[in-house]
Amino acid sequence: MVDVLAQQDAVSSEDLIGDGRWPRWGRWVHDNLGVQSMLGFQLFTTSKSYGALDMYSDRQGGFDAHDRIIGLALAAHAAVAVASSHELEHLNIAVTNRTIVGQAEGILMERYDLDADRAFAILVRVSQAENRRLNLIAEDLISTRQTPGVKLKR
Repeated sequence: MVDVLAQQDAVSSEDLIGDGRWPRWGRWVHDNLGVQSMLGFQLFTTSKSYGALDMYSDRQGGFDAHDRIIGLALAAHAAVAVASSHELEHLNIAVTNRTIVGQAEGILMERYDLDADRAFAILVRVSQAENRRLNLIAEDLISTRQTPGVKLKR
């Protein structure tokens, strides 16, 4: 069904047992869950697909035209909610990462009497040399208090 939804906004089956698109799955959901028909909608925005909203019925032909309209509306609202949630999550991660990098810059600035640009340049250089994300370099500096790129012998 995921393959079908990747190419269509909605997909339905009035009789899952007789639907040739999913012979094993249709039989399995009928026998194990009592599902006889389904209606699925792609959750998407203009730029991205987020999955699917699927509805199931224990009757053959369990969905009518009104159900399809309601399903499309629900899927549109769900896609916007999921997209907003992802965007908010990404913004929170960005703020957290920026705070961590700022703290690491501050440590380098204090330790070596550097300005902010130079401290940031050092973190970037170490990130590139070690092929590790900048925020991970900064986290290591904050937690270990060891200057990045300098290996201390023990």
